[in-house]
Amino acid sequence: MSTDTVAPALQAAADAAAALVPATSPLVATPAPVGVVPPPDATAVVVSMVGSTSAELALVAADAVVEAVEAGTAAGAPIALTDALTPALAAAAEVLGPGALEPARVEQVSSVVGTDTQVFALQADGSDLAWFTVRLRGSQVKAAKKPAPSKGEAKTQAQASIAVLYDVDMTLTAELGRTRLPLRQVLELAPGAVLELDRTAGSPADVMVNGRLIARGEVVVVDEDYGLRITEIMAGPEGQA
Repeated sequence: MSTDTVAPALQAAADAAAALVPATSPLVATPAPVGVVPPPDATAVVVSMVGSTSAELALVAADAVVEAVEAGTAAGAPIALTDALTPALAAAAEVLGPGALEPARVEQVSSVVGTDTQVFALQADGSDLAWFTVRLRGSQVKAAKKPAPSKGEAKTQAQASIAVLYDVDMTLTAELGRTRLPLRQVLELAPGAVLELDRTAGSPADVMVNGRLIARGEVVVVDEDYGLRITEIMAGPEGQA
């Protein structure tokens, strides 16, 4: 995603995460320019969210954040980086909507950040102290698969879909017959030449749409113009043997 198309909800989630990331200075979430990502071999704390929005959220801590966590550990009970960053990830998930969070896990950035990932730099005084990333799993939670429609329902759906094309003009062509000639004879054609077709006199003409045979009929004259009286409708794909 580009920095020009960051959804307000994703920015709000990044802001919520930034507020709870342990750091010596308040952090500000800024959308990273396209192509700017955390080091691929860096460690990311990741949680998967399933709910009104399905997403994968991650925090990548730079040295300053790690040092802040270690400083807090020295002053009290030991705390793992995963536990220190989970509240920030939970706050971001809450902004995205109700859902369930899987336990936090540790992965490399290379397996978390892809072309479909929104990356935010968490900055203090212009320096990147951490990174927050969001990868949406589809636009929303994947819906349960619907059962396949019955043959009758499928036919009704197809008829409804094609109804929007009813006013589109189609070109019909009447074909009396065909023949094949070598190029030499084609070049020798002149007014008065007679071509023998592959149809006997009185045989029905073919009615074609885009080269496809749809009907047959007999040639008639209507007000001094040629016409075609339909005598046979060709079966569609479902009616063919």
